[in-house]
Amino acid sequence: MLNREVDELEIFDGFQPRIVAFFCNWCTYLAADLAGTSRMKYEPNMRVVRVMCSGRVDPQFVLKAFAEGADGVLIGGCHPGDCHYQEGNHKCVRRYRLLKRLAAQMGIEEDRLRLEWISAAEADRLRSTVDDMVKKVRALGPLRPPIAKPKAVAEEVSIS
Repeated sequence: MLNREVDELEIFDGFQPRIVAFFCNWCTYLAADLAGTSRMKYEPNMRVVRVMCSGRVDPQFVLKAFAEGADGVLIGGCHPGDCHYQEGNHKCVRRYRLLKRLAAQMGIEEDRLRLEWISAAEADRLRSTVDDMVKKVRALGPLRPPIAKPKAVAEEVSIS
């Protein structure tokens, strides 16, 4: 899905983070659609996965995104009290708190995982959220440092 080789130059020159976004179908996804139809300019580093409700974002989805090469994950949903499924965003908050603790234990920086409430009419807020998150993740660098290629390692070790 997002697996990629990272060379050393990418870290220092032009690192472009990959961010996976899980957006609620009824609010945040529609805000992204509105931003697009309004021709708002924002960072293109986001890959959106539409879910019916932010409460349906399983922690395994987030962990898999990080495992597959995402440098950050954004979860977007309806404002509390406006959920189309009544309690979905409350369920999302509970899972998000769990994920934050789990990510910290795994050594994933706090700014790489974010939860935002963005309604369908808040395209400008979506734009500023995406830009802000990309800026923060870009400053952090890739989630995992590049692994030295075996060929380079073999050249450094002289076998006689």
